[in-house]
Amino acid sequence: MIPADAKVLIVDDDAASRDMSAEFFRSLGVEVQTFSSGTEFLVHPPEDGPTCVLIELKLPDMTGLELQQELSRTSREIPIVFLTRHGAISACAQAMKRGAVDFFEKPLDERRVYEAVERGLREDLQRRRQSAAQHEACRRLAQLTAREHQVCDSVVAGLLNKQSAGLIGIAESTVKVHRSRMMKKLGLSSVVQLIRLLDTASGQWPMNGSGNGHGSVERARGMDERRDAEAKLKRVNGSQTTQWNGATL
Repeated sequence: MIPADAKVLIVDDDAASRDMSAEFFRSLGVEVQTFSSGTEFLVHPPEDGPTCVLIELKLPDMTGLELQQELSRTSREIPIVFLTRHGAISACAQAMKRGAVDFFEKPLDERRVYEAVERGLREDLQRRRQSAAQHEACRRLAQLTAREHQVCDSVVAGLLNKQSAGLIGIAESTVKVHRSRMMKKLGLSSVVQLIRLLDTASGQWPMNGSGNGHGSVERARGMDERRDAEAKLKRVNGSQTTQWNGATL
């Protein structure tokens, strides 16, 4: 089912085709906005809610593939369903390789187009939720002091407070204080929650999300393996930032 706040954008220089597609989605209660060229679409500001765009492959000012490339270049993430009056296998392959949701020849099978748009909107909604979660996780981590970041790294490395104190060069009691303050600032009550927060901040999502699938469950299992702990903390000693799988937090 298409989300209630979703919007479908249509970029097509063929007025009859554009209006027909717009009328179909409007009849389903979906908000629609149309554009007759790639240039007109590019100056349109990004939408706030889940969005999917239908793009004609051959536009007057640029090809649909060029429009897709321009969106990618400007980091404007939006699910794309391509439409074409003249099928082209090579263009279809390029579009799909670059992440298009689907590719259809006209006249359109409305049911199949609807299913593709619905899929694109679900993907966009998921991406927006993950982006918001990542932003919030990074905001919370930014509250930590440099020393709290060091203690954070020692915690996720699975070190005991005494081991952390020795490697960081502070008293064990001081480690305990920083650890308590760190967890309180982050609003967390367990190490597993801390690992999940770090996963989220660095874009690590579960297998059914859009990340690489190496989530907090695997990290939690490996917490007792301390063979790389010293290397991590030696890095931390000379830095005021925390890195998690290569992402600076």
